[in-house]
Amino acid sequence: MSGKQHINLHLDAHTVGLDVPREAEPNYRNAAELLNRRYQYYLKLRPNASAEQLWMYTALEVAVALQSDAREKSLEPVEKELKELNEALLRALNNN
Repeated sequence: MSGKQHINLHLDAHTVGLDVPREAEPNYRNAAELLNRRYQYYLKLRPNASAEQLWMYTALEVAVALQSDAREKSLEPVEKELKELNEALLRALNNN
């Protein structure tokens, strides 16, 4: 079932209305839950920080995690190739 649906996400005291692809709706809800959990973590860690500062800490943490994940995924093909080369080298060494 394709198409878009309207959803409302609650991020701290804010409500964000979005039209999202139906199949992506759970991802948006999970992302909102993650953001809320991290926001609450920083709120406990820095109770005197402004909401703007807390959202900046939250955004930075999520961005770093995204960068790390992207880097790991970009290395997967290289790691696979290295593993295959190592196996080929071991086979060649064992034959001699």
